[in-house]
Amino acid sequence: VAGLTAAATVWAVRAVPAGTGREAAPEPDAEPKDRLAALRVWRDGRLVLIGVIVLVMAFTEGAANDWLPLLMVDGHGVSATAGSLTYTAFAVAMTAGRFAGGPFLERFGRAAVVRTSAVVAAAGVALVVFSPSPLVAGAAVVLWGLGASLGFPVSISAAGDDPRGAAARVSAVATAGYLAFLVGPPSLGFLADHVGLRPTMGVVLALLVVAALLAP
Repeated sequence: VAGLTAAATVWAVRAVPAGTGREAAPEPDAEPKDRLAALRVWRDGRLVLIGVIVLVMAFTEGAANDWLPLLMVDGHGVSATAGSLTYTAFAVAMTAGRFAGGPFLERFGRAAVVRTSAVVAAAGVALVVFSPSPLVAGAAVVLWGLGASLGFPVSISAAGDDPRGAAARVSAVATAGYLAFLVGPPSLGFLADHVGLRPTMGVVLALLVVAALLAP
């Protein structure tokens, strides 16, 4: 029995492929090549437009996520509870837009949907910023949420249309979007400290107008 066990062990060891358990040495030029490939995708003008739109739509969503309740409380004088409910209305509208957007995409196409989304979001932001009525501003957040719902995911999808380098293209525009999520709200907060929160949201409005004009 001991002899059979020893023989089986020797056979099993020999059957293991050479190099198993060892990490393959990375190619010295692999990382620079990956970085160059990631940068090279930005030579495509269409991808640059998509990246800008993704950045703007992420910026628009992030602005509401971080500042909408305070905007309603400080800018329109509503209670903290009403401010929280306003954000809930925004989140529900955005979720509904993402669930219900499929038929519109099939009928009108991505470019029209992205352009319309930017216009609708811009209308909502404009009413929240400029309307003197808290009720109108509170209702306008539904437009803000609906407009912000599809721009980000639809633009990410558009970045992957070309099968050549699709992963790098999607990664590039997604990075732009997540950068907007991270940097956008603090930047708005810094500006709001100097000019106030309602005027600061004019930045979001201006960017949405740019996105509507750039939609391919």
